[in-house]
Amino acid sequence: MLSRVEEIKLIARCALADNRDAFGQLVEAYRSDVTRFLLNLTMGDDALSDDLAQETFIKAYLGIRSFKGISRLRTWLYRIAYNEYYSWLRKRHEERLDDDNGINDTAEAPTSEELAGTKIDVQTAMQSLSRQQRAVVTLFYIEDLPIKKISEITGMPTGTVKSHLSRAKVKLAQLL
Repeated sequence: MLSRVEEIKLIARCALADNRDAFGQLVEAYRSDVTRFLLNLTMGDDALSDDLAQETFIKAYLGIRSFKGISRLRTWLYRIAYNEYYSWLRKRHEERLDDDNGINDTAEAPTSEELAGTKIDVQTAMQSLSRQQRAVVTLFYIEDLPIKKISEITGMPTGTVKSHLSRAKVKLAQLL
C-alpha cells in the first residue's frame, strides 16, 4: 500500500499533468483491494469482478480531478466500485423485466432452511445475506474498515450500517 504522501503525489501528477504512468501505479497499488471487494459482492464471480474493477478504474481515471482528498484514495475507489456493482444490478434487473419469457436463469441464494443441519463454508453463508449486509460485512471484516468509512462508501447512515452488520452477524452465527 502506498503512503499518504506517495498517494497524493501520484494523484497530483494524474490530475495536473494527465500522467498515465502515475495512474498505472495507483491501479497497481489498489487493483487487488478493489477486485477482492467486488469478488465478495459478486459471490465469487471472477469475470464479473474483473469487469467491474476495470470499469471502476476507468471512472476513477476520468474523474480523478474531482477527488477531493478528504479520505484515502482506496475509500474513494471502493465507493466507485460499490456504485458500479449496483449499476450492474440495476441493468440486470431491467433486462429481466424486459425479458418476454420471464425465465430467471440465475442461481438463487440458499435459504436458511436449506442450509440448516449442513456443514457450510463462509462463502456459502455469505450468499444467504442480503446485498447490503454482504457489502457491510465485506468492508468491515475483510477490508477492515471502520463504520464511518463504510458509511461513506455505501452512502448509508452509520446506524443503518451497524444494523446491517448486527443482523448479518446473527444470521452468519446461526448458519455457521
